Amino acid sequence: MIWQLDIVLLVFIVICAVAAITVRDLLSAVIILGAYSFFMCLLWTEMGAVDVAFTEASVGAGIGTVLFIAAIARTARRSKD
Repeated sequence: MIWQLDIVLLVFIVICAVAAITVRDLLSAVIILGAYSFFMCLLWTEMGAVDVAFTEASVGAGIGTVLFIAAIARTARRSKD
């Protein structure tokens, strides 16, 4: 394992987590969470857990993001915050 790469990936993961919590737009939050899942996939791959990384990429970054975007597209906003 390359510890410098681990540190960089962990920093990106924390940035994505904080950004997803603080952003006010739902679509932006979903896209940031997709990036979070992608960085987690890279971290799992770098740690040698390829099966977990594949599951994270397909479910977390792939299907989960698409389903969240579809759910947001079907909802209507009540206010213009």
